[in-house]
Parts: sequence; C-alpha cells; structure tokens
Amino acid sequence: MDFGINADFTVSPQGTHEAAFRDSFEEVDLAEEMGLDTIWLGEAHFRPNRSVLAAPIVVASSIATRTKRLRVGMAVQVLPLIHPLRIAEEAATVDQLSEGRFEFGVGRSGNVRAYDIMGIDYAESKERFQEALDIILQAWKGEPFSYEGKYNHITDATLSPLPYQKPHPKVRIAASSDDSFGRIGRLGYPIFLGLRAMDVEDLKTNLKEYREEWKKAGHPGDGGDINVRFPMYIAPSEEEAIEEPKESIETFFKRQRELFEYSLGREGVERSEVRQARYERLANTTYEDLLETRVVFGSPEHVKDRLVQFQEMLGITGITAELNPGGFLPKEAVHRSLKLLTQEVMPAFK
Repeated sequence: MDFGINADFTVSPQGTHEAAFRDSFEEVDLAEEMGLDTIWLGEAHFRPNRSVLAAPIVVASSIATRTKRLRVGMAVQVLPLIHPLRIAEEAATVDQLSEGRFEFGVGRSGNVRAYDIMGIDYAESKERFQEALDIILQAWKGEPFSYEGKYNHITDATLSPLPYQKPHPKVRIAASSDDSFGRIGRLGYPIFLGLRAMDVEDLKTNLKEYREEWKKAGHPGDGGDINVRFPMYIAPSEEEAIEEPKESIETFFKRQRELFEYSLGREGVERSEVRQARYERLANTTYEDLLETRVVFGSPEHVKDRLVQFQEMLGITGITAELNPGGFLPKEAVHRSLKLLTQEVMPAFK
C-alpha cells in the first residue's frame, strides 16, 4: 500500500502566509526523512485564511528539488481553470525535475465558488475537463498536433519538455459524484477519492460500479488502483487521539458544509436530490458519526485495524492522510502524528 499525506499548506489561526509556507516545507522535509511514500498537493483558490496552495504545480517543483526519494502528486490539478497546454508543459517540467517521482492527479473540483470568481461556468466543467485531459495526453506524445474542440482550439503544437516517465506520469482522476465512478472505470484510470461529501458506505457502493465498468472494458486486473484521502490523527493513546483534534475536525467539516451549501442546485454538480441528501446528512453529523464514517483517529494499533477494514471494504491500494485539515492543531502534534504513521503503522502494510 502506498502511504501519503495531503500537504494543505494551511494558514493557522492568527498565522501568516510566510509561516504557512515555512511550516509546510518543514512537514515535507520530515516526510522525506521518515520514509513516507508520497506528498499530495491540492489546489485552493481565494481562501487567504485557509491555505496558500493556489499554485500547487509550482510547489511541486520546489518539493521535487528539495527531496531525493519522496514522490509528489497532484490531488488534484483542476483542469478546467487553466489552459491545457500550459498544464502539460508544467507537469512535464515537474516530472523532469523529480526524475520520474511525479503523479498527475486531475479533477474538475467541487469548489463552484472558484469558478464563479474566475468567470468560468461550472456547468461547462465536465466538457472542459475532458477536452483538457485529451489535449494533455496528446501533447505528451511529443508529435505535432492540432485540436479543434468546443473550448480549445490548438494549431500545430509540439510540446517541450516531454515528461521524464514514458509515455507519461501516472494519471489519476478524482471522483466526487456518483456518475464519475463508472466513467473512470471504463476509461481504465486509477481513481482518487475522499471522505468529504461521501462517507465510507457511499464509497463502497460507488466503487462497485467502478470495478464492474473496469472489468467490462477489459482492463487488466480486478478493478483499478484506488487511493482514498481522509482525515487522520494518531496519538500514543486512544483518549489523546480522540480529544485533541476535535475542534479542528469539526471546523473542517463546517467548512465542507458551507462549500456544499454554496453549490446546491447548481448545474454541473451531481443530481440535486442526491446532493441535497448528502448535505443534510453532513449537516446533521455528530463528532461520533465522524469518528465512525469519515475519519481515522486513534492509537497506532487502532489505526492499523481501521486501515485493514478499509482494505477489505474498499480494496484500496493507497491512502492519503490529512493530518491537520482544520488547521487548528499545533505543528508539534502534526509531526508526532506523521512519525507514528511512518514508524508504527506503515511498516505493517509493506
């Protein structure tokens, strides 16, 4: 199993943007030192009190040059928000700088507000996403090509640089709505999931469709490459692991509810009745519910047991731990959690 963490580049309460970069790179350096497999980078726009990770591909370049072993992945690059040829160039550059330690996670994001601010219609996001992915994969072949789409018009382009990995870095697609799972399975891509809008039972149901479509399409194996991201907190005792992150994780899911509410009824998101039901369930979720269905908090032994359950229930091949998604935990607690993950949990799955 691949073990990674989501580096949020979080702005802590009363913190500065400078401190967010400094503290986050300290976490990256510790991850390299402790033998973690992968650092994953999201994309956060127009959230100055939450995150400084607006240009994750730039940060990925920095991580690639300050580390020797650690892999770096996008989780995810939001394809509809930037020209696909520019993304293709920048992703290939990171792959070259890292000498093949790069994974290209892509999606269209559920952050409707960022689309609104940039003046891009979220209802167009699915078509824009597919056009962008098609262009990037074509560009990485290294041959001159043209493309005439609904949103993109390209004439005689030849990409430089090409990726270090041949034919290109692994492409992993994020799924956050029911209709995404089967499509990703049919296309034969690794999948990236999160326990935000969906809980464990939602993922179990939808992954069944992913695997069925994977097999119907004739792809090798029993059903894909599945990485799940979820909040994780590990402490020496069960009591510490439950009490210490409570305020932080409740703040995090409060923000998720607000993002959810903003997009309700908008064209381009999943069916209104499905999204409304998920919003109401999230709005009524207690801390005890979160512990049961959306987070992994506990002592190292408890966390190992939970990950075994996830393996058996979801068939996951990788996990991405969000060690401080609410941003309220002190960095010493986050570093302790990372050390316990790499020293006491990870070895049991290698």
